[in-house]
Amino acid sequence: QVQLVESGGGLVQAGGSLRLSCAASGRTFRNYDMGWFRQALGKEREFVAAIGRNGVFTYYVDSVKGRFTISRDNAKNMVYLQMNSLKPEDTAVYYCASGRYTIQTMEGDYWGQGTQVTVSS
Repeated sequence: QVQLVESGGGLVQAGGSLRLSCAASGRTFRNYDMGWFRQALGKEREFVAAIGRNGVFTYYVDSVKGRFTISRDNAKNMVYLQMNSLKPEDTAVYYCASGRYTIQTMEGDYWGQGTQVTVSS
């Protein structure tokens, strides 16, 4: 059974930083692209970032480019999202996903339960 468990969310002031982690288990982690999505209250889920199987390829949506960094450790079955210069509009539940990167988005086969990120102004 595939399981993705996010952690690292919390409350931070604007301009601050958080590092989200996602622990994966249940299938060969290195065989799949990984990504992060977010969903703000009352809004649709939004793709944020993706990373390829070996960690070389990364993609970010324009709203987080230059502020967020996605990375992975295939030896530990972990994917991370380092978030710097946080803004109130980054407030959302952040979800980890495992699947396949497609053009400017990602198809997720499996999803975590989410971790709340709240940025105060």
